[in-house]
Amino acid sequence: MKGFLRLDGRKGIRNTVVVVYLVECAHHVAKTIVSKIDHDDVQLIGFPGCYPNDYSLKMMEKLCSHPNVGGVVLVSLGCEGFNREKLTDTIIESGRPVETLVIQKCGGTKTTIELGIKKASSILASIADVERVELLTSDLVIGTICGGSDGTSGISANPAVGACFDILLNANATCIFEETGELIGCEHIMADRAESPELGQALITCVEKAEKYYTKMGYGSFAPGNAEGGLTTQEEKSMGAYAKSGSSDINGIIKPGDIPQKKGLFLMDVVPDGEPMFGFPNISDNAEIVEMIASGAHLILFTTGRGSVVGSAISPVIKICANPETYKNLSEDMDINAGSIIEGKTTVTEVGQTIFDCVIDVANGGKSKSEALGHKEFILTYKKFDATGSGKVPEAIGPSCLR
Repeated sequence: MKGFLRLDGRKGIRNTVVVVYLVECAHHVAKTIVSKIDHDDVQLIGFPGCYPNDYSLKMMEKLCSHPNVGGVVLVSLGCEGFNREKLTDTIIESGRPVETLVIQKCGGTKTTIELGIKKASSILASIADVERVELLTSDLVIGTICGGSDGTSGISANPAVGACFDILLNANATCIFEETGELIGCEHIMADRAESPELGQALITCVEKAEKYYTKMGYGSFAPGNAEGGLTTQEEKSMGAYAKSGSSDINGIIKPGDIPQKKGLFLMDVVPDGEPMFGFPNISDNAEIVEMIASGAHLILFTTGRGSVVGSAISPVIKICANPETYKNLSEDMDINAGSIIEGKTTVTEVGQTIFDCVIDVANGGKSKSEALGHKEFILTYKKFDATGSGKVPEAIGPSCLR
């Protein structure tokens, strides 16, 4: 495999220019720049809010300096609260070219679009000769998420991803699983796999926070579509979601945008800290994909039973379909048919190996189905996290993870 070498020593599997809107008022201009260039490696991301938010700034800093990103064009209206100067400085420090367009100073929509096309095209050309170096499996950071789960998810696709994770971890890769709101009831099982008693207690605390949050908000991760697909309880769904983590030791907890500072398996705690506040979003598959990408994930393994067609900007998404009937209906969007396990044609171990082989292929430049179809979804909303979470994360995890 070959990767794109970045100044911080990390290696990317893509060499993307991101055009970033810093407020919803700049969304149309940024989107039009991307659509008119019409190049797979020029992609749109952004934050719609006008009020400043530490979480959104941190996320954008990590996304714009992600190893899959080679250059950045920032599009600002001019009067929003986003700290574009701080973001620009971070991008410059990362060694990436960056251009900032302020619509209020550029002359308006048409002029800014024309200028943005020139700037983004120029950056795309300038990063074409970024050094390519050997990319090892141990260089990879892989995230996983489930969406549209049904009664087959915990039997086929999720345990198959867990088997793939075990292969990746044995090869010294870094793996991230989430979501604490979908792990309620599994906290003590996870704690038994923690590399230390302190981490075990922190895992329990993370899930307890999620349970408190969703109880207060009046909803949880168990959706009507899950019930229609044959799931009966939150605990049943949780056990299926938990299966994605495999059987390896759990080595740490991270928050969105935290970069793991050592190899291993990490739980991402995506539930906001502090007292539950209305206005913070419920579970969103694409938002959580973005959060794992902000923590360095090169690509995402997405399991689904009911079906999903989404992808993501910056990092490719590989779809693993749990249900053989869903695979028949949505085969053009699915990379792997884990439903073959249910049909008795393959085993969990065999499909886990197939997923691993697909990871290597996509990391080496092959396109996932969502990538080939042009899916580049992106969501970033308001959230709030404490520096060390609701319960202090033990030193064994590594304090540098929490910056």
